[in-house]
Amino acid sequence: MEFDSVIRQIAISALPILFAVVIHELSHGLMAYKLGDPTAKMLGRLTLNPLAHIDIIGTVIMPLALFVMTSGQFVFGYAKPVPINTRNFANPSRDMALCAAAGPISNLIIATISILLLKYVLIPSSVLISDDVFEQTLKPIALMLKTSVLVNVILAVFNMLPIPPLDGGRVVAGILPYRYSMIFDKIEPFGFVIVLLLIITGLTSFFVYPLVKLVLGFLELL
Repeated sequence: MEFDSVIRQIAISALPILFAVVIHELSHGLMAYKLGDPTAKMLGRLTLNPLAHIDIIGTVIMPLALFVMTSGQFVFGYAKPVPINTRNFANPSRDMALCAAAGPISNLIIATISILLLKYVLIPSSVLISDDVFEQTLKPIALMLKTSVLVNVILAVFNMLPIPPLDGGRVVAGILPYRYSMIFDKIEPFGFVIVLLLIITGLTSFFVYPLVKLVLGFLELL
């Protein structure tokens, strides 16, 4: 990929990626707060201020590098994990599963809003303005919204893989009976190694891409 193309790709994708990751983590904290755990609120994590959530490697370098290297076909990132104290929950297993699911669900909501704005606001508006104005104003926004759809769908699907400490793993742990949940949780120390191996070996194409295409196809029908 040429240097100019890389810079253009980063300029278009940086804001959608940052917003997606921040909202993902914020949603975990908001759900925990709603279920009785004020830990994230007390530590200042219930905020849209990206500085409270950014991890320089996971929020900036990794997702942008993956997005550029794969021409937008794959992105994975993370922010600082939102602290959650399950002892504050009425039903720790169930409520932790709900907190985990809140992140991917928030990404799907952002993807839906992005495609609705693109299809029913930006595209109709483009016929009312000149080509020059469109190129300078609406086109960059349209490209960001397209990126937002793709990034948020990929983050939602990838994070729902049933591998702890991904959100999908936490949901599975919350659903399983306590005995089996304890056995399943023993995978967590090796979780990120498993995730990295899936990315490096390209096995994500067998698990993630089909689901991403399915969700994108559904969103196109809106």
